[in-house]
Amino acid sequence: MRTALVTGASRGLGLETSNQLEKRGYRVLRASRRGDWVLDVTDDASVAELARRLRAEAVSLDLLVNNAGISMKGFDERVARGTLDTNFFGPLRVTDALLPTMPDGAHVVMVSSGMGAIDVIPSRDLRERIMDPALSRDALVALMRSFVDDVAKGTHAKRGWPSSAYSVSKVGLNALVRVLARDLLPRHVRVNAVCPGWVKTDMGGRHAEREVSEGAASIVAIAAPETGPTGGFFRDGRAIPW
Repeated sequence: MRTALVTGASRGLGLETSNQLEKRGYRVLRASRRGDWVLDVTDDASVAELARRLRAEAVSLDLLVNNAGISMKGFDERVARGTLDTNFFGPLRVTDALLPTMPDGAHVVMVSSGMGAIDVIPSRDLRERIMDPALSRDALVALMRSFVDDVAKGTHAKRGWPSSAYSVSKVGLNALVRVLARDLLPRHVRVNAVCPGWVKTDMGGRHAEREVSEGAASIVAIAAPETGPTGGFFRDGRAIPW
């Protein structure tokens, strides 16, 4: 039986994705702040403890779904820092920590958003830097940190950033997918991004277009197959533009 770990799995998309993966025959470990597998993606110690527990229990992860995410109200340094800490640095922390528990040929899925399409970035220079095929992990991290710094200084618009921490966090997450997919090719570890659409969750609100089951199905369509592409962005099983 193949084993998957889903973050943010206590409710909404994470819970439904877990349920759908189980129906596909996966053993699913549901990770959340108050779950059986405790995880706070913003806390280095929490992430390290989860990795330690997986090693101690000799768990080999075939699939990691980085689903945990937030959308904060307002726009200031606190919102920018908190949003990126969860939506960008969170998946980076978790993936780094859990990769040693994943065999060659495993799969990492980042739950992204159409709001992270590259055209939300006003600056052509920033877009080109983010989309550069040679973009390094360190350079990407520096770009995400510079956004927070620019928000704190009140210079983000002048620098070419949008006034949406959520969008920037997902642009960064999409770029991380491309970087990791390239860097993990020697291990044949696939890394993909999925847009579940606008879903009726606590984050999406009751006026959203899609039911939770539809959004989760979009994730599972890419996450569940044992073989497939790497370094792509998908909705409902079909590739979409970055």
